[in-house]
Amino acid sequence: MTKLVIVGGGHAAAQAVTTLRQKKFEDEVTLVSDEPVVPYQRPPLSKLYLAGEIGPERMAILREQAYEAAGVTLKLGRRATRIDRAHKSIELSDGTSLAYDKLVLATGGHARRLTCPGHDLSGLHYVRTMADTDAMRAEFMQADKLVVIGGGYIGLETAAVARKLGKQVTVLEAADRILQRVVAPEVSACYQAIHEAEGVSVHTRQMVTAIEGRDGHVAAVLTADGGRYEADIVVAGIGLVANADLAAAAGLDVHPMGIIVDAQCRTSDADIYAVGDVTWHHNALYGRDMRLESVQNAVDQAKVAVEHILGEDVSYNALPWFWSDQYGLKLQIAGLSEGYDTLVARGDAAGRSVAFFYLKAGKLIAADCVGRIPEFMGAKKLIAEQVPVSAEQLADESRPFKEIVADLTLPAGGA
Repeated sequence: MTKLVIVGGGHAAAQAVTTLRQKKFEDEVTLVSDEPVVPYQRPPLSKLYLAGEIGPERMAILREQAYEAAGVTLKLGRRATRIDRAHKSIELSDGTSLAYDKLVLATGGHARRLTCPGHDLSGLHYVRTMADTDAMRAEFMQADKLVVIGGGYIGLETAAVARKLGKQVTVLEAADRILQRVVAPEVSACYQAIHEAEGVSVHTRQMVTAIEGRDGHVAAVLTADGGRYEADIVVAGIGLVANADLAAAAGLDVHPMGIIVDAQCRTSDADIYAVGDVTWHHNALYGRDMRLESVQNAVDQAKVAVEHILGEDVSYNALPWFWSDQYGLKLQIAGLSEGYDTLVARGDAAGRSVAFFYLKAGKLIAADCVGRIPEFMGAKKLIAEQVPVSAEQLADESRPFKEIVADLTLPAGGA
């Protein structure tokens, strides 16, 4: 009988269980998570869950009964502290240990912390776990002035929720523009305009140097150029650090960005797999190694790992895609835009309905779609098939995008 242990509490861990159920795996499965609840969705933490529009009962990816029905033993609120590869066991924070034949590490990451003076004041919050959001919600609801440090997805989503609740919101971004790591300058400008139109004060090139406190609580954020921004509460969204320490301590190959895995999601130990936000892996479509922080990557890698454990000949080759919800607008991103040579806009950025297409050598490599679902779906197909496409074709709004995609991907000799 195969003993399979899954370590993690997010989408990758839940998907591993789902795939095992679908494949009718009947051997011993144990899921270990340091959080006291079953694996849950993380995207709502900075949106609907933060706003109180959904409660914890709607956050679970699979309800507890589903694990029971699948024969999965849950070890919740217990942290995996050590992997003993020689004896194929893992030690837990409660002093117990678990034997495994195959081990899946879905350990995700943790929010990068500020280290400047004032980093230990109350009223400074991060958004990564349910406990994080639970701890900040009461303060968040009562606050009048919110300062968000970081102009990435988490920061901007939090800002959008705060504005919806009528709060005074300031976003401080150290880079030249918001979303700089993931989108073109034109898309950054589009989203800055949206936030400013909604009443958010956005300041770029702002390096935070200290958090000023009053009676042990945050009072203002100070920046290198002498700026001072008053705050009743501060939310920092400055990146994610992969939880790779457990793997590194066990002697597995680890990159500074995460646990190194192959196309089957195996680590340097053939009996240990890693999936999701924690992995450093190769993407064949883009020809480079990367770590992806997305639900899609977590789900797809978990499927590959489990199917490979069950003896199937599979490899991970999924197209990366992401999404973000702000002010009721869905930003959907297909592919990775790094290295593009041409940017094409289709639609009206000012009207909040636009798709930005990234071309490289006459082929589509990525698309950022704001309220443009047909363009997002079509872009995924064009990127995956790597067919030649012109800027004029993509920008032509006289034709439905679905029709353009169909023409471009028509098999040779098709009619």
